[in-house]
Amino acid sequence: MNNRTASTVVLIVALLPAAIPARADGPIVDKVYDPYVHLLEREIEYRSIVQNDGNNTKDGLQIHRLGLGMTWSDRLFSELYLIGEKTDTNNLAVSGYELETKWQMTEKGEYWADWGLLFEFEDKRNSDIAEIKTTLLMSKEVGRWITTVNAGIFYEWGNDVVNEFETTLTAQIRYRLTRGFEPALELYVGDYSKGLGPVFTGNVRTGGKTKLHWELGLILGLDRTSVNQTYRGLLEFEF
Repeated sequence: MNNRTASTVVLIVALLPAAIPARADGPIVDKVYDPYVHLLEREIEYRSIVQNDGNNTKDGLQIHRLGLGMTWSDRLFSELYLIGEKTDTNNLAVSGYELETKWQMTEKGEYWADWGLLFEFEDKRNSDIAEIKTTLLMSKEVGRWITTVNAGIFYEWGNDVVNEFETTLTAQIRYRLTRGFEPALELYVGDYSKGLGPVFTGNVRTGGKTKLHWELGLILGLDRTSVNQTYRGLLEFEF
């Protein structure tokens, strides 16, 4: 992938939200993925979001994911998630399952930016809804600054949902202050939702080749159709 081709791919995917008529129904705030795969890596991951909004249909929603992942090679990594959901009227319960695979397309530092693709399949447990998603992953490091962009397109179908394409664009700019503390700013853009806010991340060595990665952030809605505040957290144990 040369520089011109890579730039064209990013431009096309970034313009997809304007080119495809869609309606983003679910929360767009989530994890921002880097394109890297580490050989022999295994991990246990927990992440969650909690919404705080004046709109009763969005306020109090919680989504929790518990995943187990492993590498297949130095370019492929897969993770299986159990998804739980809680609302103001319903207790926490398993709502679905998700399988994702990340493909690292280029070596780190091989081109002006590093590239990858993420493939996801999600199936709802108590309703006839399924979803597939493909996301282009890009990361660029300049000094202590790291910029990561995810541009995704996904299709949702089933008897309990309107069959439709949806798109998302997320970005993170992070400053590598220390290994244990890296402040960042994240942007989330969907068809009917936009958010921006601070996120703090870090890594803690736990002995040997194991480490704990953590993230904590607050994403603020940028317009009247977006959720006022979304809190997101992540814990990832790599071994």
